[in-house]
Amino acid sequence: MENIVLITGAAGGLGSALAHRLHRAGWFLALVSRQRERLGELSRLDRTFTLEADMSTPDGASSAVEEAAAHFGRAPNALAHCAGTTLIAPLHRTAAEQYQDCLRANLDSAFYTLGAFVKARMKTDQASAAVLVSSVVARIGVVNHEAISVAKAGIEALTRSAAATYGGRGIRVNAIAPGLMRTPATERLFAAPQAEKSIAAQYPLGRFGTPEEGAAAMAWLLSEEAGWITGQVLPVDGGFTAVRPMLRG
Repeated sequence: MENIVLITGAAGGLGSALAHRLHRAGWFLALVSRQRERLGELSRLDRTFTLEADMSTPDGASSAVEEAAAHFGRAPNALAHCAGTTLIAPLHRTAAEQYQDCLRANLDSAFYTLGAFVKARMKTDQASAAVLVSSVVARIGVVNHEAISVAKAGIEALTRSAAATYGGRGIRVNAIAPGLMRTPATERLFAAPQAEKSIAAQYPLGRFGTPEEGAAAMAWLLSEEAGWITGQVLPVDGGFTAVRPMLRG
């Protein structure tokens, strides 16, 4: 039976890279964006259905899953929740609305999207897999990341709890925790002189990541090769959270 994946945040660097990777592998794609026009050339791929939805609301998440199921004739058997934003600001300078927006875009969207997905998959006895996106900032303290670290830590807790709840139904739930990947959304961090060099120096492997590397990890976790893996958060971070880089003078 063909694999159908629902990818949220498909217009972003990670979501787009994953869409291309799974399309090359023969998957059917249901691609979600808050603005459908941002999906661009992805919307012209065969075996692809695009839709517009706000996954940070219960209605938006449910409608996306239902529309995908109606289009393909059955609910997607895989979910890659790539939607989200970041917020780099110290706690004392983070406005209440900024904090709430960060939670909505990251944690609320993961909660409602995963909920809609498992509800649809509980109607079948076929195996299913979901992958969420955390961050290194949920695993180690990083300056000025208080709000986003709260949101991403919640995603890791959600991953483990949902894996426990739905494992008996054949639904696997995992997450990746990437370090900094250079994407259109993070390009502003590379604008300053020497930024690229200083960012790379933070990572033991001596470089920052690419969205293709994050997509490769997500694709593997969704695949049958990872069929006995659930409740895990896979660091994709060049060693950032595990070892200290050797700094050279």
